[in-house]
Amino acid sequence: MTSVTEKKWWHNAVVYQIYPRSFMDTNGDGVGDLAGIIEKLDYLQTLGINVIWLSPVFRSPMDDNGYDISDYQDIAAEFGTLAEMEQLIAEAARRDIRILMDLVVNHTSDEHPWFIEARKSKDNPYRDYYVWRSPAADGGPPNDYRSHFGGSGWEYDEATQEYYLHQFTRRQPDLNWENPKVQQEVHQMMNWWLDKGIGGFRMDVIDLIGKEVDKQIMANGANLHPLLQQMNRATFGQRDVLTVGETWSATPEIARLYSDPAREELSMVFQFEHIIQTWDAKLGKWRSKPFELLTFKSVIDKWQTGLAECGWNSLFWNNHDLPRAVSKFGDPDRYRIESAKLLATVLHGLKGTPYIYQGEEIGMTNVRFDNIEAYRDVESHNRYQEFLASGVSHEEMMAGIYANGRDNARTPVQWNDQPNAGFTRGEPWIGVNANYHEINVAAALHDPDSIFYHYQRLIQLRKEHDILVYGDYQMLLADHPQLFAYQRTLGDRWLLVIGNFSGDPLELDLPEGLQHLSGECLSANYAPRDGWQEKLAMQPWEAFMLMLRRP
Repeated sequence: MTSVTEKKWWHNAVVYQIYPRSFMDTNGDGVGDLAGIIEKLDYLQTLGINVIWLSPVFRSPMDDNGYDISDYQDIAAEFGTLAEMEQLIAEAARRDIRILMDLVVNHTSDEHPWFIEARKSKDNPYRDYYVWRSPAADGGPPNDYRSHFGGSGWEYDEATQEYYLHQFTRRQPDLNWENPKVQQEVHQMMNWWLDKGIGGFRMDVIDLIGKEVDKQIMANGANLHPLLQQMNRATFGQRDVLTVGETWSATPEIARLYSDPAREELSMVFQFEHIIQTWDAKLGKWRSKPFELLTFKSVIDKWQTGLAECGWNSLFWNNHDLPRAVSKFGDPDRYRIESAKLLATVLHGLKGTPYIYQGEEIGMTNVRFDNIEAYRDVESHNRYQEFLASGVSHEEMMAGIYANGRDNARTPVQWNDQPNAGFTRGEPWIGVNANYHEINVAAALHDPDSIFYHYQRLIQLRKEHDILVYGDYQMLLADHPQLFAYQRTLGDRWLLVIGNFSGDPLELDLPEGLQHLSGECLSANYAPRDGWQEKLAMQPWEAFMLMLRRP
């Protein structure tokens, strides 16, 4: 029996993330824009999604591609105008699609008026909107805190002779959330957007706003959850919207604090434990470890069971910061289509709200540019220089960028086989993946057996079968090194999901309880199957969902 006490519209929703810079360009400047998103709303309606998570489109100098905001209540000129943003909200609503804005409030741009004022003098009214500290005794930074993007997390301000904190680039100064005025300003801005009819917020690195700077406790600080509860009361708590927090530091126990409805914080969080399983202990994502299904399954299982009684899971393989799903977890060379469909099947059968990243629905892959100069991501460039200086070779750093660099997700959406994949008639801001002649939306829409239509079917299934939304989850065959199998149960209904995470066929003697089963095949990436006897035979990267009849 489901533990969800109150059903929400976002429980059976599927969210589609758009990285606007790379989605669709209509004016030929090489940068995707709001008009391009409006133009493709019918495509997204055909796919069947309910929500668009829109990466930041606010005014920004684009030091970190929009995650450095200089005006929360205006739109960056390269994306369009505030009027076009309002048009997008309205046009999406006409298609029963809600817009999720990206809330970036751990930090601002150094061009935000607050920071421009703050650095004028130590007694400026906006000074305490940010985190400032005096130099250490030797004149250096206050402590040895390192930025997530490399180098010191402190930047010296010559005019006032103090350092300000930046957890990301030096042009992204951290806001001081201990200041009630910062809280009030952010809440006012959030309500301004909510009043425009948006469907909620994706909250960028929200686990960092409760930081205890002098203790170097940056994530999950003591004041984090009180701040979120206060935000809930002041803004979205009484509105029927979706809120999802980006929380790299979350455990299932912490995630329950965020998403237990009784605590009145967020709808759900993004956790990344399944993502970092392939990261090296020393160099992190810049040196990959082999993918191990047993470890991966145990992480998914931990989160499915950990949030079963309260809270809610977000389900995703990739986003704007991560490599392409089929390149990371599938087989992009030999079984791209089959493994992309498997990944979709296994993810959309789990309990939680699925997220699709643009291009995932056609099986877009990682990119391999010839040289570091072709990459645009500030993190990749900073880490490349830092690690080379420490003795890591150029070849090893490029291998890390090829595997996990953020630009893998940021090459333009491949709409057709025309120049620049139909993304722009100008020069694209970043190179297009060379495989766009074979992998593109136009080809997918003309192929009834494409990855696109597989996703479309899975999205529809969540609307037709509440067992996929509210059914209890249980892992099966937990020790099998190739199979990812689990069941969902709701009342007298029983759904089985099985995927072969391997390029090898297999035949398995099934244990009691999984023998002599039959039912209705809801989804399959090979020929549909209606059951089996004592043995289960599976093709490379085969996956299916079977609604079972009790024996």
